[in-house]
Amino acid sequence: MDQRVHVPIDDPNADTEWNDILRKHGVIPEKPPSPTPIIQEALVEARKRVHEDRLEDKDLDELNELEDEEDEAFLQKYRDQRMAELSTLATASVFNQVYPLQKPDYSKDVTEASNNAFVLVHLTSSLGTNIESRLLTELWREMARKFGDIKFCEIRADMCIEGYPERNTPTILIYRDGDIKKQVVTLRDLNGQDTTVRDLQNLLVGVGALKPNDHRVVGFVPTNGDDSYRSIRSGNTITAKAEDDDEWN
Repeated sequence: MDQRVHVPIDDPNADTEWNDILRKHGVIPEKPPSPTPIIQEALVEARKRVHEDRLEDKDLDELNELEDEEDEAFLQKYRDQRMAELSTLATASVFNQVYPLQKPDYSKDVTEASNNAFVLVHLTSSLGTNIESRLLTELWREMARKFGDIKFCEIRADMCIEGYPERNTPTILIYRDGDIKKQVVTLRDLNGQDTTVRDLQNLLVGVGALKPNDHRVVGFVPTNGDDSYRSIRSGNTITAKAEDDDEWN
């Protein structure tokens, strides 16, 4: 005969005298702690960080405009930080032009050079009627002048990769540390024939070539779809190979 006593429990989490007795005797587990204090603490910490980092994205002019609102010593810290960043960029800005490539020098001028800086290659169309390729050539010049710490290069796709499909031009290859980090086939995944410097800036922020708070970057908008960019690599040379073979044939 079962001698166990069945204790009625309506709501084990309720704050009742009966539940307190049951918890004391181990009949029901202790009530879990309320998440409210943890959430409140996280909100306070988040507000604190936002306040402390409020000047992170300000340039020198914006910092000077805050002289009446912020502590001078606090402002000076960020002024010094911005001046150091500008000095670093000035030292690193050694390119400032689009470099034409020759296939025999590709390894030296691109793969090896990417050990010191980001290197971007525009595989151009061989046809003057390719509007996207002509557009990217113009944007390449503007980007090269604006971001002199990044090396922008250009070569006709069919002179670089034998049999490279014309319909895949223009193609952008982004190198760093001897490897291809991103590949963009045509401007479809950017903004097509409406692609602008801003679209290219977003692409470079996405791969880490530019920082979102870089004073040269205007209107950065995070984008998705990293998987849409395909990488190709074989040693120190590039080959026409992709995950989707149909796209290359």
